Amino acid sequence: MGKEYFYMNELNRAEAKARILKEVEEKLHRSFGITFDDATPMQLYKAVALTVRDEVMERWTHGREERAEQKLKRLYYLSVEFLPGKMLVNHLLNLVEFDLYQEALSEVGVNLMELEAEEPEPGLGNGGLGRLASCFMESLATLQLPAMGCSIRYEYGLFRQQIVDGQQVEAPDNWLEDGFIWEVPDYDDEMEIHFGGHIIEDWSEGYLKVRHEDYNTVLALPYDVPVSGYDSDIALSMRLWSARSPRRINMEQFSRGDYIKASEEKELAEAISKVLYPDDNHLEGKELRLKQHYFFTSATIQYAVKDFKRRFPELPITRLADKIAIHINDTHPALAILELMRVLLDQEGLPWETAIAVCSKVFAYTNHTIMNEALETWSEDLFKVLLPRLYSIVQAINQDFCESLWKHYPGQFDRIAKMAIVSYGQIHMANLAVAMSHAVNGVSKLHTRILKQDLFADFYRIYPGRFHAITNGISYRRWSLKANPGLAHLITEAIGPGWLRDAAELEKLRPMAEDGAFLEKAAAIKKENKVRLAHYVEKTQGIVLNPDSIYDVQAKRLHEYKRQLLNALHILYLYQQIKANPEADFTPRTFLFAAKAAPGYYRAKLIISFICQVAELVHNDPDVKGRLKVVFLPNYNVSLAEVLIPAAEVSEQISTAGKEASGTSNMKFMLNGAITLGTLDGANVEMLDAVGEENIIIFGMTPEEVQQAYRFNSYRQGELYEENLALRRVLDMMVDGSLTPANPHRFSELYQALLFSDNGGMADPYFVLKDFDAYAAAQKKVEALYGRPKVWQKKSVLNIAASGVFSSDKTIREYNRKVWHLSPVESEE
Repeated sequence: MGKEYFYMNELNRAEAKARILKEVEEKLHRSFGITFDDATPMQLYKAVALTVRDEVMERWTHGREERAEQKLKRLYYLSVEFLPGKMLVNHLLNLVEFDLYQEALSEVGVNLMELEAEEPEPGLGNGGLGRLASCFMESLATLQLPAMGCSIRYEYGLFRQQIVDGQQVEAPDNWLEDGFIWEVPDYDDEMEIHFGGHIIEDWSEGYLKVRHEDYNTVLALPYDVPVSGYDSDIALSMRLWSARSPRRINMEQFSRGDYIKASEEKELAEAISKVLYPDDNHLEGKELRLKQHYFFTSATIQYAVKDFKRRFPELPITRLADKIAIHINDTHPALAILELMRVLLDQEGLPWETAIAVCSKVFAYTNHTIMNEALETWSEDLFKVLLPRLYSIVQAINQDFCESLWKHYPGQFDRIAKMAIVSYGQIHMANLAVAMSHAVNGVSKLHTRILKQDLFADFYRIYPGRFHAITNGISYRRWSLKANPGLAHLITEAIGPGWLRDAAELEKLRPMAEDGAFLEKAAAIKKENKVRLAHYVEKTQGIVLNPDSIYDVQAKRLHEYKRQLLNALHILYLYQQIKANPEADFTPRTFLFAAKAAPGYYRAKLIISFICQVAELVHNDPDVKGRLKVVFLPNYNVSLAEVLIPAAEVSEQISTAGKEASGTSNMKFMLNGAITLGTLDGANVEMLDAVGEENIIIFGMTPEEVQQAYRFNSYRQGELYEENLALRRVLDMMVDGSLTPANPHRFSELYQALLFSDNGGMADPYFVLKDFDAYAAAQKKVEALYGRPKVWQKKSVLNIAASGVFSSDKTIREYNRKVWHLSPVESEE
C-alpha cells in the first residue's frame, strides 16, 4: 500500500522480493538447518519474523542513537497493561512492505496471513486500557517522539477464557511457551527491588539519612520489544520487566533432600510477573498486586534516573523534568511517584522541598474511570509492612498536603479527609496522583467534566489549570489496513493514500456517501467481512451464521455498567415477540458477544452464563430458526477483534450514561462502518458531534438524569416491573425455569439485583430496567433503517468519514502540546 511499493519499477520490485526470499532462506538454514520445502509453519513464521525483525531493529537502533545525539527529552509511559496484538503483519504494514513480502512468499507457496496464525499473541493486557497504551506507543513511534512504554512481562497474561457448560472457565494463557521473537533481554539494566524489612533514621551527621535493612530482594530483568510507527525512521521500546530471584536455588536445602523448599524463594519472587490482575479477594492476592505495582514502577524509576545521569552528566538531578516526562496510565503505576521521591531523597540527597518540586514537574496522570473499585486504595497495614520506606514518604507527603488543604478549606475536616492521600487506614492512589502531578486529564470531554464537577471537584477548585480533556484515540491504520484491507484499498482508491499519514483526510469520503457505485463496493466489502466472520465462528464454535442477517456486536470487558445484561434481556424480548407471532415479518438478527469477566467478579461471570443460556434457548427453538441467533465468542483478544469488528453492522455502546470514561471499541467500529447504538456516555458524545445525530442512534438517560436519580433516590424499579408487562415477562423468564428448567433459580441473583436493594444499596444501580423501553425503541429504529439498504450504507460511509477525529496520532499530538512537550527525533534528509 505504501508509496515505496507503488513507485518501485518491475526490476527493483523483483530484486526486493529476491532479497526477501534469500534472507528468509538463510534464516531457515542458520536457525533450523532446513529449506523452504522441509520447514514447518512455525519454522517458516520464525524465519520470516526474524527477517522482518532485522529491519525493525535497524530503525530501533537508529532511533536510540539519534535520541542520544540530539539530547532529547524522553517520555516514560507507565501502564500495568499493554495489548499490542500480533506483531509480524503490523510491523510489515508500518514498514510499508506488506505487499512486497506477501508477493515474495507467495512465489514459494507460503501464505503470509496463514503464517500469522502461528504467532503467539502477547498476554499483556485485558481490554481498553492495554489496547489504548499500545495505540499510543505506535503513534508516538509514527510521530517520532522519544518514548518508552513500561510494564510487566506477564508470563501467563490474564487468562485464556473457555466456555464450559455455559460458564466462564479460566485457563493459563502460556503465550511465552514457544518463545517470543520480538523481545530482547537487557541484562545491563537489571534492577534490584526491595520488599519488607525496616527503616532506620540516622541524624548523627546533622541531617536525615535513611537506611533500609533486612529487606527481601527481587531482581527486575527488562525485556525490550520494539514498537514500529507507520513509515517512520525510528522504532521505540516497550520495556517489560520480569521478576527473578537473586538466588535460583538453595543448595543446602536441596542437598538435604528438601527439594520443594530449595526452590521456594525463586518461585515466590517470580510469582510477581506470572499473571495479570491476580484475584485480590484475599490478603495474598492484595499483597501480590501491590508487589507487582511497586516492582515495575521501582524498576522503571531506577532505570529512568540511571539513563538521565548517563545521557546528561552535565545536568544536576534537579533538572530531571527538563529531560524526562513520566506518565501514569490510571492509578496502578502511581507508586512511581513515591519511588522517585525515595530515589531523590535517599540516593541523590535532595532536600524534601526540592524533591517534591522535581517530582511534581515530572509526573502527569490520566484518570480512566470514575468507578470506585478502580480508584485504587491500599491498606496502611499492608503498605507499611511491604514498603516501609515508601510508607514513611507517603505519610510525610500527606501531612504537607493536608496542611495546604487546610488553607483552602479551613475547618472542613470531612472534605480534607476525602481529599487526603492517607485517611481512615487507607492510602488513596488517585489522590496521590492528582496531588503530585503537574497535569491531570480525563479521556473524553464528558469524562473530564465529571472529574471537574464531581470526582475531583475539590481538587479542581484549587488547581484548575492542572486539568485537561484529551479524548482517547485508536491506531486507525491497524484497524483498517490490517483488520479490513478491502475497505482500506477502497478508501485509497477513492481519496488517495494521504489518509494513511493524516486521518483527517478521511473527511474527503463524505461525497462518496452519495456515490452509488462506491456504496455498492463498500457494502460488498462488508458482506465479505461478514462471511469471513461466519467461517471463523463455524470453524471455532461449530455455529452457522447467516451473513444476510444484521450483525449486532457488543465486544468489551464484562462489567455491570457496560450493560451486556440489557442487551441479553432485549434478546429475550425479541424471542418472546417471535414466539407470540411466529408468522410475522422479522428481520433476521445475529447478536454477537465477546467479553472476559475478572475471575473474582462473580456477577459478571453470572451474566456471561445468562447470555450463554439465552443463546442455547434461541438455538434450540425451531420457531426462531433463521430469524434470531446469539453467539458468545470466547477469549476475546486483538486477533478476534480484527475479525469481529470489520463484520459488525451495529456497534453496541450502551453503558450507563456517565460511567464509561471514553471507550475505544466505539471508535474502531465506527472506522469500519458500523452504526453506533449507544448512550450519551464517554466518547459517544463526541461521536454524535462528529457524525451528526441522524447517523448515530442514541437512547436512554443522560448523565445528568443518572446523577439526579442517584442524588434523590428517585428510581422506582418495582413500579417499572408492575406497569410494564413486556418487561415483566422478560424478567420472569430469569426465574421461572424457561432458561434452566433443571435449576430455575440459577439466575435469581441477577433478578434480585435488578428489583431489590442489596445490603442497603440501590437496586439496579446501572438503570437496566429504566432504559429498557428506550433501548427496545432504538433497536426498532435499527431494524427499520436496515430495511432501507441505501440509507444504511450512506450512514455507514459517513461514519467512516467522520472517524478520523479519533486517531491516536491526534491524541498524542494533544498530549504532547498540553503535557509532555517532547521534540521529535529529527531524521537525516
